[in-house]
Order: sequence, then structure tokens, then C-alpha cells
Amino acid sequence: MKQVYNGPLPKYIVGSPSDDRLKHWRDRGRGRRGEGFSLLEMMLVVTLILIVVSIATPVYKTCEVRTREAVLKDDLYTLRVLIDRFTLDNGRAPLHLKELVQQRYLGRLPTDPFTHSNETWQETQEDAPLSPSQPSLGIEDVHSGSDAVALDGTPYSDW
Repeated sequence: MKQVYNGPLPKYIVGSPSDDRLKHWRDRGRGRRGEGFSLLEMMLVVTLILIVVSIATPVYKTCEVRTREAVLKDDLYTLRVLIDRFTLDNGRAPLHLKELVQQRYLGRLPTDPFTHSNETWQETQEDAPLSPSQPSLGIEDVHSGSDAVALDGTPYSDW
């Protein structure tokens, strides 16, 4: 069986100069690494962030326009259905879009997502009255008042 020494260590082992130099050499690089990031590491992170942002920005803008286009299509469909329903119920077309709100076919006029106003809707009048007793021509169709062009190349005013 091996015998283990549990007494105090001799001076030449505990505080020898070679032990201090070895400890200093081993810990020399560690002190600086814990303080922060190097300039190269920071530049690399900033460059990666800029690349991701430059790719994501056009995608975000396109998604935003597609969302507005979907809202415009839905609003136009709703307005056209309500114009047709009003015409069938009353035997005449509405004289203006506000009449749909007055007769409670619609709670309020929707806001055009491209002009940000509910006053810019372009109303298309009928060519001829539905009946001889109709005093004036009413609305046949409605379009956006925006002069912008859609992603597919058609103007929003033609939708």
C-alpha cells in the first residue's frame, strides 16, 4: 500500500519563481478575452446585421403593398355587392355612395388604402336609367381614386 504525505509542502514547491512564471504564462491570454469583443468581431456582427436588413426591407415593403391591394379588392367587392343589392331592393341604383350609408346598407364608407380617405372613391354613373320613372342616373360601379400602379402593372383606378 502507498503512503500519502499530508504534511506542509516544502518552500521550494509552494512559492518557487518558476511556479509564478508558469502561472503568469498560462493566464496571460485569458485576462484580455473576458473584457469585451475585438473590433473585428464587432465589424463582422454589424456587417451581418446590415446584410439581413438589406434583404428583409424590400420583402417587407412588397408584403405591405400586397396587403393594401388585398384590402382594396375586398372593399371594392363589398361596395359593388351593396350597390347591386340596393339596386335590386329599391328598383334604382344609388345616387352616390353616401346613400348606401344613409339607407343602412353600410355602416360607414371604407377608407381607400392607397389614398387614406373615404372621399376619393371614383363612382361610375349608369348609361341609362333602369326604369322610365327613375328621375336621375345612379352609380353603376366604383373604383379607387388612387393614381398609383399595382404590382401587376395595372392602375388601381381600373380595378
